[in-house]
Amino acid sequence: MGLLVFVRNLLLALCLFLVLGFLYYSAWKLHLLQWEDSNSMVLSFDSAGQTLGSEYDRLGFLLKLDSKLPAELATKYANFSEGACKPGYASALMTAIFPRFSKPAPMFLDDSFRKWARIREFVPPFGIKGQDNLIKAILSVTKEYRLTPALDSLSCRRCIIVGNGGVLANKSLGSRIDDYDIVVRLNSAPVKGFEKDVGSKTTLRITYPEGAMQRPEQYERDSLFVLAGFKWQDFKWLKYIVYKERVSWTHNIQREKEFLRKLVKAHVITDLTSGI
Repeated sequence: MGLLVFVRNLLLALCLFLVLGFLYYSAWKLHLLQWEDSNSMVLSFDSAGQTLGSEYDRLGFLLKLDSKLPAELATKYANFSEGACKPGYASALMTAIFPRFSKPAPMFLDDSFRKWARIREFVPPFGIKGQDNLIKAILSVTKEYRLTPALDSLSCRRCIIVGNGGVLANKSLGSRIDDYDIVVRLNSAPVKGFEKDVGSKTTLRITYPEGAMQRPEQYERDSLFVLAGFKWQDFKWLKYIVYKERVSWTHNIQREKEFLRKLVKAHVITDLTSGI
């Protein structure tokens, strides 16, 4: 009996020691990170290779954002009336926020996508690594990779992104939204029946498989469907649609189960699903 009590007390003491050790280690790591942030020199470079100041983080973004325009931008666009299209404004403002910003790539993937080495180095959603054959097959059928000729001919385009929240309800902003050259909507945001508040115009509808409208008649006839690929299955899903192929859900489920088994085996996740 005495031995059991001794073992129990020993285990309790060991548990307490482990908890205190974990807390001490966590506090030390947090202090170390804070010390590094406050004492390390940030060396970031803009798109021209010039060194940026300490007001930028390691990736080159401003550490503190505000609504004030840089002096040169404020002067350049001072004479534009409210609501007027300002050529180059968005690009200039983005450069002020993120000096490493550059716009060498087209808005949408086209036949030249293999030339953009940077995006081919990362898997979705940060790049297209491993998707070359799928994308090539999709582009060979879609043919068009740009906005409409009418929009491309404009020297300046006013754009608006309409979110999916209920903040627009009963605001009667539909006509103002429709005044923009390009109206971008996300996923399955409804339009029909809500035109007074959200407008009736849709230039681009950006979505991914889980957020897409399921029936073709729900899409606006003159809108462009834009896929935002977050994972490799998204590109395969688009290929099924473009080629009018039957989606093999059984095959996809088996692939996902195999992927989960690998995660469990690598101790990335705990096997809580006995049915896998």
